[in-house]
Amino acid sequence: MNPLKRLASQTAVYGLSSVFGRFLNYLLVPFLTYSFAPAEYGVVAEFYAYMAFLAVLLIFGLETGYFRFRSSGEWRSEVVYGTALRFLMLANGVFFLTVVLLSEPIAGLLGHSDHAEYIWWCAAILALDSVGAVAFARLRAENRAGRFALIKLLEIGANVGLTIFFIYSCRRAFEGDPQSLLGQLWDPRIGVGYVFIANLAASLLKLLLLLPQLREGVGHFRRVLFQRMVRYSLPMVVIGFAGIVNETLDRAALKYLLPFDAETNMAQLGIYSACYKLSILMSLFIQAFRYAGEPFFFSYAKESDARQVYALVLNWFVICCVFLFLLVTLYLDFFQYFVGAPYREGLGVVPVLLLANLLLGVYVNLSIWYKLTDRTLLGAGVSLVGSGITIGLLLWWVPRYGYQGAAWAHLVCYGAMVLMSYWLGRRYYPVPYDLGRVLGYVTFGVGLYLASRWLVSVPDWHPFVAGSLCLGIFLLVVLLLDLRRLVRGLGPGESARA
Repeated sequence: MNPLKRLASQTAVYGLSSVFGRFLNYLLVPFLTYSFAPAEYGVVAEFYAYMAFLAVLLIFGLETGYFRFRSSGEWRSEVVYGTALRFLMLANGVFFLTVVLLSEPIAGLLGHSDHAEYIWWCAAILALDSVGAVAFARLRAENRAGRFALIKLLEIGANVGLTIFFIYSCRRAFEGDPQSLLGQLWDPRIGVGYVFIANLAASLLKLLLLLPQLREGVGHFRRVLFQRMVRYSLPMVVIGFAGIVNETLDRAALKYLLPFDAETNMAQLGIYSACYKLSILMSLFIQAFRYAGEPFFFSYAKESDARQVYALVLNWFVICCVFLFLLVTLYLDFFQYFVGAPYREGLGVVPVLLLANLLLGVYVNLSIWYKLTDRTLLGAGVSLVGSGITIGLLLWWVPRYGYQGAAWAHLVCYGAMVLMSYWLGRRYYPVPYDLGRVLGYVTFGVGLYLASRWLVSVPDWHPFVAGSLCLGIFLLVVLLLDLRRLVRGLGPGESARA
């Protein structure tokens, strides 16, 4: 099968499950923003930002390490898998017990002393998800995208269903009759904490569904292999942690950096986090590409045309991302209704965040150079520089420009990381990327967005008409310039620039 089509088909399976599943999850955004005030929703955003940091640490970079040593041929795949799995089970068990013992001091430190239960609920979610991560990695490596997608959908469906059940059905029953069967399941003191309860139940369901994969790995462990995996994977923790700093530090830090009172800061955090969700389509595509792309890049690396294929992959990745950027920004007047009215004052950050995520996706493509050449320490250096840029800009811009400054910090950070990664890749693993097409499509997309805004504001066109015209122009250009290459595929000996 043509490698580009194989990657596209795998991305499509992961993407359809992610898009549909995350769409279900996305329905929680209007549900929660219409159910809770911005300050209350800000609590959920804050805790999930903390969890994003810890999730990277608790996986220890072993997902990528598993792909690397599985593809090397030195060890049987089940031995590589079991070595990673047994370590993650032990490490996350210790983590969960430690957090349970220290939940009250941690809650006080975070300013949530009335809700210490939130702390250990989140710790349980993190531990379960970290153990499940390597089982999911095995499904990806074995090209079992169907089972992967099914389990993900069931997990997300359970999370969404239980969240709505608790916050709508049980809350409504409580308001009508606190002694009713459903009413007794609602405790007003927990409030938004039911979001964490639903997530915890869904994570438990996921691990039960992954039991066949988990049982297959517990009997294998090799100390020598573990030591080599750790040396390779620990820099990936730095890379992942730095990546989370770039992606989520703003939501963890806004309540401390904004120059208002505590309640207003939490409300601003809630508004920014809700509008951040409007960039979800771009994030979904990047996530689906990561699921399919990482094992693909490792497995295809030994082919003679690997670098040409990687270049062509980036071209089409950028085309898809620019399309998603235009889809959301040109029809933002429609997408705004996915958040409650009090949150819509933050819509101005959406185009900036979409562009930032587009650059993040480009960086994901470019980062193959350090993964394929085992230069993970250099990759960690790029991520650390990006984190330094993020932290510096957040400290500088958020007190002056509010959450707008946080959005622009994302964009500048990812732009810098793309430039650094491209330069290092040229030195250590040169790929003939078509810079003219990549930069041209990004510039063209931004120009169409600005043209649409002009059509709406000056000639007073209807936003739907202006947006549809600009999106049609983009699709026509893609049809004329690149669709023929996609249909034909990358034939033997054909250059990615052909």
